[in-house]
Amino acid sequence: MQLNLTKPLCFFDLETTGVSITSDRIVEISILKVHPNGKEDTKTWIVNPGMPIPKEVTAIHGISDEDVVGKPSFKEIAKDVYNMIKDSDLGGFNSNRFDIPLLAEEMLRADVDFEMKNRMAIDVQTIFHKMEQRTLSAAYKFYCDKSLENAHSAEADTRATYEVLKAQVAKYEELENDTKFLAEFSSRKRFADFAGFIVFNKKDEECFAFGKHKGKLVTDILENEPGYFGWLLNSDFPLYTKKVLTAIKLRNFNNKLG
Repeated sequence: MQLNLTKPLCFFDLETTGVSITSDRIVEISILKVHPNGKEDTKTWIVNPGMPIPKEVTAIHGISDEDVVGKPSFKEIAKDVYNMIKDSDLGGFNSNRFDIPLLAEEMLRADVDFEMKNRMAIDVQTIFHKMEQRTLSAAYKFYCDKSLENAHSAEADTRATYEVLKAQVAKYEELENDTKFLAEFSSRKRFADFAGFIVFNKKDEECFAFGKHKGKLVTDILENEPGYFGWLLNSDFPLYTKKVLTAIKLRNFNNKLG
């Protein structure tokens, strides 16, 4: 079957130096761009993360320090990556909680202004977990009746994710072949940032989702405790979270002027 797309959908997968959104780096990125007419474009980059790759991580994805010698940094490929995905929605496996947040951090470090406001994100893992509660290898076997060779290779995982989503749409009548529906179905909570530190309440207002101000309106805290904003900017929060907080503060300031 072919996915019913109104704009391109980029499936992507990252292999990294670890699982921290703020401190770890990309060592491999693979993108499979699917166009509304079914045409596909694929690109994979090996990236020098500028830091050692732990041996226990190399044991998972197979990329070692020696493999990235002479490879470009993410900053050197950032514009090429952005140009490939800039007109597209995004799809991945656990991408809403890890791949998209980490990609955003790398983009912002490379001075590329990455946004999700005008694009949707489909997390195939969330759909899978809501329907079957398994892993990518099991999902590939369950939905596509194939064994996932070269698991934890970004390109193999990306292709498998794309095939699993098509199989999911074909299998479940309640899943509409529509990007917006799949993005909404695969989201768990509505986050204002990628990492889940700021969430939307039922009134579509941004609230803190952590710490002593959990559940409180961001605008109220930033206004009543201006020092808290400075603490957040100077702490080890993701760059995109800081960007969102700054935008909320500026919006609130401009509303007062208006």
